[in-house]
Amino acid sequence: MNNNQDSENIAAFKKDSLDQTFRDSVATISKEGNRNYIAPQQPKGKLYNRRSYFSYFYLILFFTLPFLKIDGEPVFLFNVLERKFIFFGVIFWPQDFFIFAIGLLTFLVFIILFTVAFGRVFCGWACPQTIFMEMVFRKIEYWIEGDANQQRKLKAMPWNAEKLRKRSAKMIAFFSVSFLIANFFLGYIIGMDEVGVLIREGIFVHFGTFSALVIFTLIFFFVYYWFREQVCLIVCPYGRLQGVLLDKNSILVAYDYVRGEPRGKVTDNTPDKGDCVNCHACVRVCPTGIDIRNGTQLECVNCTACIDACDEIMDHVNKPKGLIRYASENNIAAKQKTTYTWRLKLYTIVLTLLLAFLATLLITRDDVSTRILRTPGQMYQTLNDDKISNLYNIKLANKTRKLIHLDLKLENIEGEIKMINPIDVPKESYFQTSLFVILKQERLEKRKMKIKIGIYENGKRIETVTATFLGPAHKKEHHEN
Repeated sequence: MNNNQDSENIAAFKKDSLDQTFRDSVATISKEGNRNYIAPQQPKGKLYNRRSYFSYFYLILFFTLPFLKIDGEPVFLFNVLERKFIFFGVIFWPQDFFIFAIGLLTFLVFIILFTVAFGRVFCGWACPQTIFMEMVFRKIEYWIEGDANQQRKLKAMPWNAEKLRKRSAKMIAFFSVSFLIANFFLGYIIGMDEVGVLIREGIFVHFGTFSALVIFTLIFFFVYYWFREQVCLIVCPYGRLQGVLLDKNSILVAYDYVRGEPRGKVTDNTPDKGDCVNCHACVRVCPTGIDIRNGTQLECVNCTACIDACDEIMDHVNKPKGLIRYASENNIAAKQKTTYTWRLKLYTIVLTLLLAFLATLLITRDDVSTRILRTPGQMYQTLNDDKISNLYNIKLANKTRKLIHLDLKLENIEGEIKMINPIDVPKESYFQTSLFVILKQERLEKRKMKIKIGIYENGKRIETVTATFLGPAHKKEHHEN
């Protein structure tokens, strides 16, 4: 127990001795307040290779999903204009918004749970911004302008033929890739078939769609050519969640200050010197320009480039790898194993309940949504044979991929339903018509009464809708008055 306490005290002392002045500024802004462009050294190593393989899979998925269809409809569609959303082949309409809201809440809880346990792993490995920036645009930049030192030399170089040629090639390449991404991004919104129509029929026929394509292209070009890592630091709120979500058991990219401090050169033979040789290799490869040795920071996206860089240096100086690694604060300071904390247990319970609720909503979701209301401003009509009729409007939404024919029947009272038009609801669309409900006056128990109308498809009741039927004042009501 004493040895453990001593080691924790030593760890705390080493942590407190770390330079904290870095928190007074960010690497992307110079002392003069100007934008400081980060030119990270091209990373290499085992983890970078794994990220590359995952990115290739991610990019293949991104560029193929818009072409995949189920029953003639895309697998994914987020059509805000037509208020039509498709996820994994299931169509959602505005009537299903509460299901979408529950799904979004479930996703947010999952992100919270994942962040509490593993920090910003999503940012470094699966975020579209990081994948496109580091695995697409950054590689194009390395190919055209060279590594970090060559990029800095090019920036300092006066405008000449070489600089003009490389900068022009970079802008053309970045704009072309941005245009390609914008086409597929638009495909996720309106469908690739519509994008194909735009290409075939020309921009003047579909000028609005073309304008959206140009806007998306300019946004992507602006982000990846100029704004770059600022998206993660300024725009994205996810990094700021770390301050309230992370605890000492959260696993993230961390520097082992117990082992690494105090720092010193390779030739330094000081007895208490740590393993960190102060080479700044971890800083040179960081895409957000931070020094991971200063501890957990808002700018860190857990991309693992610093882990690969440090491991390579440790190999050169014959020291064990893992000076920078995936670890928690307790792993480093107290040498404790990662535990399943009460916070993780609570989040897991909440996530499980939300998933169960979401699954129930999806399973019990109706393919046809129906609403029947009395026509506004219309009183009842008196017919022959002591019959009373009411005029109703019926609105239906067919969420399926087939035309549906429906029949209506009164469920709780004897009477007749007379349709103005047959109820043939086209696939994936809305339908509206009118109908008369006719009841014998002797069946009316009061002036206003609830009637239940069954919605039938092929003889099977799929829904029951309640409406109000209005008639003349009943004798009993006259007597009570």
